Amino acid sequence: MRKVLFLVFLSLLVAGGVAQAAQKKLKVGFVYVSPVGDAGWSYAHDVARQALGNLPDVDVKYLEAVKEGADSERVFLNMARKKYDVVFGTSFGYMDPMLKVSKKFPKTVFMHCSGYKTSKNMGNYFGRMYQARYLSGMVAGSMTKSNVLGYVAAFPIPEVIRGINAFTLGVKAVNPKAEVRVVWTKTWYDPAKEKEGAKSLLDIGADVIAQHQDSPGPQEAAQERGAYSVGYNTDMSSFAPKSHLVAPIWNWTPFYMDVINSVKEGSWKSGSSWNGLAEGVVDLSPMGSMVPDTVKEKVFACRDEIKKGSLVVFAGPVKDQAGVVRIAKGAKASDGELLGMDWFVQGVVGTTE
Repeated sequence: MRKVLFLVFLSLLVAGGVAQAAQKKLKVGFVYVSPVGDAGWSYAHDVARQALGNLPDVDVKYLEAVKEGADSERVFLNMARKKYDVVFGTSFGYMDPMLKVSKKFPKTVFMHCSGYKTSKNMGNYFGRMYQARYLSGMVAGSMTKSNVLGYVAAFPIPEVIRGINAFTLGVKAVNPKAEVRVVWTKTWYDPAKEKEGAKSLLDIGADVIAQHQDSPGPQEAAQERGAYSVGYNTDMSSFAPKSHLVAPIWNWTPFYMDVINSVKEGSWKSGSSWNGLAEGVVDLSPMGSMVPDTVKEKVFACRDEIKKGSLVVFAGPVKDQAGVVRIAKGAKASDGELLGMDWFVQGVVGTTE
């Protein structure tokens, strides 16, 4: 009888331990600046979030359309108080609020996308989207007839300026006569305003519209006017199938998987990650049927060269709008220079304000 009771007690302990282990999942939170929708910046991150949600030992939640600044600080604070193990903030303006909260909750891992500040338990990450931007510029420069390309841009921060410059360098690589005209919307996601920004560029003769915006508004405007468009974040060709040439796109799933695995294993350390085409974080969407095979072949060849390191987007000589050499012949821009870029290359028409 004693043996039976002991075995029953032991089995209950084991069962209880198994149940407790099964219940203990890694709590992961994502915070998005725009609605998830079915395309765009937040959607690209959410595709990866859903992949994490399929893991049996991960409990993942998200909040969308969270404004930068005080609103985001309250969200990060709330997640930390609820004992989230990992929190991802996916907008540049989340940087300082997340940094502040990270110092109050040292047991939570915070990861900030597109920024540059860190703490002991807060890292940052981004992708070398400028590499894919360069390639999309090659496509756009090959397809323009007016030699005027429009670029609907969000905010004049280094990330956006760097992308415009890379796009312009790609345009110039295949079409030295072309220029890129920029309008600022001061929005990340405002379909109506971003569409109006595109219309203003079409009104001055642009026949290709590129964007650093979360909505497909600029591409819709291009299609309505019979112009071409270059998307961003995800393949938005369904919104403007007659217009969409190509889009620089994100693939966050491998990176997020790596972060979660490192947290599980206890090997996570604060730092900065900036991967590109070679690591698969950025790429190009399929090109539209209107893009000639000769253009596609040239772009794919350059993509291979960037992956191998034989083609560097920001390699000198590179001049600014005033004709001043910013990157000397034989030199390459450092990551620090790229992350702090606040000037336009020659060929861009617009101001960094």
